[in-house]
Amino acid sequence: MVSVEALCKDPLSSPLLDNIRLLYNDFFCMALKNYITPSGMKRLKNEALHLLDVERPELVKVIHWAASNGDRSENGDYIYGKKRLREIAKRIRLLTKKLDSAVVIDPEHRDGTDQVFFGATVSFQRADSCKDTISIVGVDEADAKKGLVSWISPLATCLLKARSGDTVYLDTPSGKEKVTLIAVEYKRIDIDCPPLR
Repeated sequence: MVSVEALCKDPLSSPLLDNIRLLYNDFFCMALKNYITPSGMKRLKNEALHLLDVERPELVKVIHWAASNGDRSENGDYIYGKKRLREIAKRIRLLTKKLDSAVVIDPEHRDGTDQVFFGATVSFQRADSCKDTISIVGVDEADAKKGLVSWISPLATCLLKARSGDTVYLDTPSGKEKVTLIAVEYKRIDIDCPPLR
């Protein structure tokens, strides 16, 4: 049972919220297929290996050293180290579930089609004549600044199954926006940004 005082001290790091986050992540991993590109899969694997092979062993050494200093109740290195170790364990657990449920789709091996599916790089024009190009990628790969849009985002779901030359309507806070597809291509998508954590 979590006390009210524990929740009031630091609501963002309470055990109750940590458990809710874990349940949400577990549900998310089970409820949706985790479509991902080969480079996104490589990035997730690299992050998991880095946590297991580099960060965790270094942290265990620090915790061991801090524990050998005596009183653990007021030992900041020990307390912080144990907290960080729990965070690493949670992240490794989440990455493992995402990797286990991953469905790798390589856009380079897609048949020649002008229809939009996962992995497509789509050029389109908005109603205000602004032209954009995006690539539809997995949830863990999305980065709007680089034109990488998650396949479950409103823009991607609006574009899915449309063909080059089609006009679709995107639901926005200010109403429906007209979007005309200019080109659809399937090419290699590089996810070279650093891991999320």
